[in-house]
Amino acid sequence: MEILGIDIGGSGIKGALVDIENGILTRDRHRIKTPQPATPNAVGDVVTKIVKHFGWTGPIGCTFPAVVKAGVVYTAANVDDSWIMTNGEKLLHDKTKCPTLLINDADAAGIAEMHFGAGRDQKGVIIMLTFGTGIGSAIFVNGRLIPNTEFGHMEVRGKDAEHRAADRFRKEEDLNWKEWAKRVDEFLGRMEMLFSPDLFIIGGGVSKKHEKFMPLLHTRADIVPAEMLNEAGIIGAAIAAKALVE
Repeated sequence: MEILGIDIGGSGIKGALVDIENGILTRDRHRIKTPQPATPNAVGDVVTKIVKHFGWTGPIGCTFPAVVKAGVVYTAANVDDSWIMTNGEKLLHDKTKCPTLLINDADAAGIAEMHFGAGRDQKGVIIMLTFGTGIGSAIFVNGRLIPNTEFGHMEVRGKDAEHRAADRFRKEEDLNWKEWAKRVDEFLGRMEMLFSPDLFIIGGGVSKKHEKFMPLLHTRADIVPAEMLNEAGIIGAAIAAKALVE
């Protein structure tokens, strides 16, 4: 079965058709820059362009960088504040005329990893963390998602954890890998104290360089790099949207 997956980010909106039984893209991704300001109508228009690019009329799974409950957006990260309390699911449905499911972006990436990546066949408590502009998070208990976690906003040393340990701040503060890994390690230690996970999956663009920092991390839980990389959001959103046809 094919479903269109779309990943809305702060800098780009990308989509592709996904074979959800095998977790692979069946067409090349199509990417359009995120409009500025990233208002609901402007973003909805870009999503519509991606739908038209693929000539798609079926269900859509769409990620969003925010807390999303029953299609309603409750926060706004890297998009316009006018999204807050907007029914994004309905807006995108009205724009595209396609059945639409809206899901938190880190949750979607986690779903992809649990089905086809580093979390496949894993049991217990699994936490996926994406290190990029901020820190996204998803937690699964025996394969079941607990949605809309925002662990990147946990306070560490008087700041949001992501303001210390996101990859963005490694670059902005010109931290070497050892210095940055120490911050990540402190954050993971706090997570371990609270949730006693069996596995951490580390995603985001920095995961491509995992050999530079993961050996410097010290947790009781196993730590592995994510496997789905830039396709995780698209694939996870498409998998989640299967609920629209069941």
